[in-house]
Amino acid sequence: MALRKRRPLRGTTILRRRYRGALGLSLSAEIRDTVRLALPVMLARLGVLTIVVMDTAMSGRVSAADLAWYSIAVAPQVPMLLIGIGVLMGTVVMTAQAVGANQLEKCGAIWRTAIAHAAVVGFLMLLLCTWGEEFFLAVGQSPEIAAGAGRVLQALGYGIPGMLLYVCTILLLEGIGRPKPGMYIMFGANILNLALNWIMVFGNLGFPAMGAEGAALASSIVRWCIFFAAAAYVLRYVDRQRFGLFAPGDPKERLGPRMRSIGLPMGLAQGLESSAFGSMMLVAGLLGTTQVNGFAIPMNLLTLAFMGAIGLATAASVRVGRAVGRGDSMGVQRAGWVAVGLVLIYMLLVAILFSLFRFPIIGIYTHDATVLAVAAATLSIAVLVTLPDGAQAVIVGALRGASDAWPAVILYLIGFWGVMVPLGYWLAILQGMGAQGLMISVACGALTTAILLALRFHKVSRRAVRRV
Repeated sequence: MALRKRRPLRGTTILRRRYRGALGLSLSAEIRDTVRLALPVMLARLGVLTIVVMDTAMSGRVSAADLAWYSIAVAPQVPMLLIGIGVLMGTVVMTAQAVGANQLEKCGAIWRTAIAHAAVVGFLMLLLCTWGEEFFLAVGQSPEIAAGAGRVLQALGYGIPGMLLYVCTILLLEGIGRPKPGMYIMFGANILNLALNWIMVFGNLGFPAMGAEGAALASSIVRWCIFFAAAAYVLRYVDRQRFGLFAPGDPKERLGPRMRSIGLPMGLAQGLESSAFGSMMLVAGLLGTTQVNGFAIPMNLLTLAFMGAIGLATAASVRVGRAVGRGDSMGVQRAGWVAVGLVLIYMLLVAILFSLFRFPIIGIYTHDATVLAVAAATLSIAVLVTLPDGAQAVIVGALRGASDAWPAVILYLIGFWGVMVPLGYWLAILQGMGAQGLMISVACGALTTAILLALRFHKVSRRAVRRV
């Protein structure tokens, strides 16, 4: 039997095969590089939240009142902190774009600009935290909850400047591709926080038992310690000359206005999101201590899972920012959508974990049978929040890397304040669904926001890239 002669490949066929091979290689490389950057960032962000989880759980071991005080105090403190972090997010975007454009010597001036912004914003937020009791009374909390939560909020405020200074330092390291120091620092921070909580929350080594207020003071001490550790790493291990750590900045660069052009809308967007979630906690407070705790525990778990998504969002910002620095439109699309795919896989695993082990997980926080029942029912609804909430966080990170910041503010306003907050009040209060009604509204708000942001990134990623 004669062998059939193979026809020579046409030029278009050769090009198509080469393109597919290059695309597959680029896609696998993108996944590998994103995961390599995201994993340490995810663990570092999880470390930040495990401190909050630790404080919440240990406060709950003291009394239900201490748990309620800490949960209520965190409601306004988290939006303030996230607004401050959002203002500083220009650090990682500008650093990543400078690295992509091979202008490493500009990174030091970017960091010093971020330090100045962090100090000013942190001090202003510390002042706001001193008015906690008056704020809680104004939004309808009982005098007992307002007094206790006000003391906890003031104690948390002492650590906000240190936390923001730490954040801008870690964002510099992540922007230049060194995410591991943040992971190691947060590992040590959790050990220190556990020890300080044992001393200050329960009253050991001669200290009085301070409950939730002690947990807040311990966290503030830890926040200053992690800043000093991160700054020491930068000064010791980052090449001062190569990255221009102390090189005088060029006034023509206008680093401050450029950082604010990214940071202010990002801070506002994160403030809208977190204040909307804080409002949900305040609505829960109107329903009594059991409903507060039954909603706060699942929200605490969602926030813990969300920090993993924030790690991937940071990786998306860095990868997209570097593609923008190179002028690579295809790279922008690839970096953004790869990160979205990865976060959906991660959040699916979280949803399965919450579904299978909700009672043992909630048992870490409380032994109160009534709170346990409410929290378990609410957590079964919270699994619906995981995927859209993770997706919206990563897409915002990708948009941030592409220097497209202001539209996210409008989309957050629609999804969280236009959908989630009014729906939550209607379901929880007017329809009597309590904590479960609040969680249903969270799922609806997150899904709306994720869809709107995905449409926005699809549009932005298809046009010509532009550095900030």
